[in-house]
Amino acid sequence: MATTLISKSTLRQCQIPKLSYPLSLSSTSSPPQFISFRSRSPILSFTAGVSSSSSPVTSPPPNAGADSIMDAVQRRLMFEDECILVDANDGVIGHDSKYNCHLMEKIESENLLHRAFSVFLFNSKYELLLQQRSSTKVTFPLVWTNTCCSHPLYRESELTEENYLGVRNAAQRKLLDELGIPPEELPVDEFTPVGRIIYKAPSDGKWGEHELDYLLFIVRDVSMNPNPDEVADAKYVNREQLRELVMKADAGEEGLKLSPWFKLVVENFLFKWWDHVEKGSLREAADMKTIHIL
Repeated sequence: MATTLISKSTLRQCQIPKLSYPLSLSSTSSPPQFISFRSRSPILSFTAGVSSSSSPVTSPPPNAGADSIMDAVQRRLMFEDECILVDANDGVIGHDSKYNCHLMEKIESENLLHRAFSVFLFNSKYELLLQQRSSTKVTFPLVWTNTCCSHPLYRESELTEENYLGVRNAAQRKLLDELGIPPEELPVDEFTPVGRIIYKAPSDGKWGEHELDYLLFIVRDVSMNPNPDEVADAKYVNREQLRELVMKADAGEEGLKLSPWFKLVVENFLFKWWDHVEKGSLREAADMKTIHIL
């Protein structure tokens, strides 16, 4: 099916399974809930069996000596993870290492575009879980963003396009990796894809993002054990608290920064979709036919 490329347009209805919402619950104005971190074993201990790739491991390039100061966990992910390369219509055209996909030089010279996802997890009070990315992240360290942001990998389970199952599988995997949320608390069929966006954003002089990003919503009360290699902090916010956070970030107060993809979603879609989350009518706002160029 042909995909329509537009720049910010009216959302159209798309038939997607409706979320099951708790009954008789409403939003709250209580203070944000902060997540207390507990010590946990390294990321390798709980990604074994779910993060191996069918693609060959990419070796560091000969001139990668300047990257030797990269955190060991992030370095492993940058060279072992194979992102899915797509065209502007989200058709798969190949794969490349996470390292190459995030080099601004290659993004600009080869127009590398890779598939990604952004999860927006709400609790039963309809508060949104945010995370602050760890200081060791290669791109956008210590910025605040939505619940979980990552990439489906070039492997069979995450390439499946029927009902967006590959992206949902990837989201379940990374919510375990980053926030320690058990997969059984996040059934893949309860992730609701609500839209797709394309954006490009430099992180610094070397690194950046050029992603076709699937926006996934889910309403669940979950348990967490955040991974400090991935997450510096996490908290639930209501709409007013998020607006205050955005205002502070825009004003440069308290050193707050937001990820560029999260800010684009906030500015263009989030608060309208949040209304539908509370009403249990998210499918009325979902549009998976249009790819929004932001």
